[in-house]
Amino acid sequence: MQIITYPHPTLRRVSKPLRRVDAELRQKIREMFELMYAAKGIGLAANQVDLPLRFFIVNLEAKPEGEELVFINPVISLPRGGSEESEEGCLSLPGLYGPVVRPKQVRINAYSLGGDEIQLDANGLLARCAQHELDHLDGVLFPDRMSATARVDIAEGLDEFEAEFRSRRDTGGVPSDEDISKHWMEWESRYA
Repeated sequence: MQIITYPHPTLRRVSKPLRRVDAELRQKIREMFELMYAAKGIGLAANQVDLPLRFFIVNLEAKPEGEELVFINPVISLPRGGSEESEEGCLSLPGLYGPVVRPKQVRINAYSLGGDEIQLDANGLLARCAQHELDHLDGVLFPDRMSATARVDIAEGLDEFEAEFRSRRDTGGVPSDEDISKHWMEWESRYA
């Protein structure tokens, strides 16, 4: 398992709701936490590791000592409270950062890994992280949320990611769209 980078097609696929959790999926989630810590991240969506399933993980400490959260089939509602702009980055766009305006507070409804219903009012970094990860599950990346002016500042970096992706695909380092689609169908038929 590895973190895939822009513009891998799975990053733009709308993830399918999970219908079941088994030992294999629990192991994948454990591996996701390890990958996230190695990359010094605080959140990781399933499609960032090429799983087209609707869940994400968060640990605001970016290390195993922090609180590990798993959000399965999350839904976010936006209570009143205004918005704020802050710089965001992404493990699927390493090295790129940009300003994104998001609501300061959100309510997260989801299921835990144990199947318990979660209702959490989040603010600050947790609210921003949850919105960022939920965007991933809907095929949205943080540059999509940036102003047109701010996107100009990272355009060259996005172009470099696209060139690197084409190069890796040309040399067999990235599967074909057909193979990626088969991979999606396999996971979706088992869990969605």
